[in-house]
Amino acid sequence: MVIDNSPNFTLPAITNKDKYKCFLGEFETPLVWKNIISHSILHIVAVCYIFIHDYKNHPWIMVYAYTIFVISIFGINGGAHRLWTHRSYKVKTPLKVILLVSYSTTGMYSVLDWVRDHRVHHKYSDTNADPHNINRGFLFAHVGWLCMKRHPDVIKKGREIDISDIKDDPLIRFHTKYYQWFRLFFCFVLPSMIPPLLWGEPWIVSILTNSFVKYAAVLNATWTVNSLAHYFGNKPYDKNLRPTQNLLVAFLTKGEGHHNFHHAFPWDYRASEFLHMFHVTTIAIEFFHKLGWAYDLKTVSPEVLRKTIERCGDGTHELSKLTN
Repeated sequence: MVIDNSPNFTLPAITNKDKYKCFLGEFETPLVWKNIISHSILHIVAVCYIFIHDYKNHPWIMVYAYTIFVISIFGINGGAHRLWTHRSYKVKTPLKVILLVSYSTTGMYSVLDWVRDHRVHHKYSDTNADPHNINRGFLFAHVGWLCMKRHPDVIKKGREIDISDIKDDPLIRFHTKYYQWFRLFFCFVLPSMIPPLLWGEPWIVSILTNSFVKYAAVLNATWTVNSLAHYFGNKPYDKNLRPTQNLLVAFLTKGEGHHNFHHAFPWDYRASEFLHMFHVTTIAIEFFHKLGWAYDLKTVSPEVLRKTIERCGDGTHELSKLTN
């Protein structure tokens, strides 16, 4: 099930005073019904299938789907996020291709749109210009922002944000031009074909697992960074920021839940001060660094880290406890 989550930057101007009403309530911006219906169908089918899946007779399909899930998360975290949005490290062409293919398995919108959204998010975090502004509610930050027209401030700032580095990259330009085909093939067609062809998994089992369960899992894991990690947790690095440290999100996203650290130091390729066993993205980047495919890995200096914790932290960091 392919869902069109592409951001709309060609909307007519909408004044902040406008309100849009429907049987669901009153909203700041108009609802996008095709996305609401698509997301609803996706999640209903995925949840229902999880409950009726015959785990005893089809155990390996879930292992396989989880493997694709991890590959997708690496494409988001290692590629769209840490590499192309924040430029926290550099890569050689073989790894760039791997990251683009991995990102294609997510079924999200293009790298160019993802980077634009995330740069706007960091520059105008938790304001009306933030695409998934947490101040509009937990559900809005999680998925609602994809189910309604964008706030006029998001559209305005999205047009102003600099993404020339993405537009000037020939490989990303090619990927963006044909992204609908990349997404269709690598997110839905190829992952659904492999289990039936390699070990005789029933086609319906493979399609439901990969095109619904896995797809929904990737989307929701990623969305928790916008919702849970802006709502629950402590702020050891900068108490003035809304993003928090959330270990559940770090587990679900394989390392993106140390969000207070990340917003304080967005250029750090680790997105965390500490390396846990489930920080798959950081481990993968360091593996490719040893291969020579990833280089110029940026980190915050210990001195800057210490001063930031002492000056801005909420006192929950171990360093703060030692100095108090």
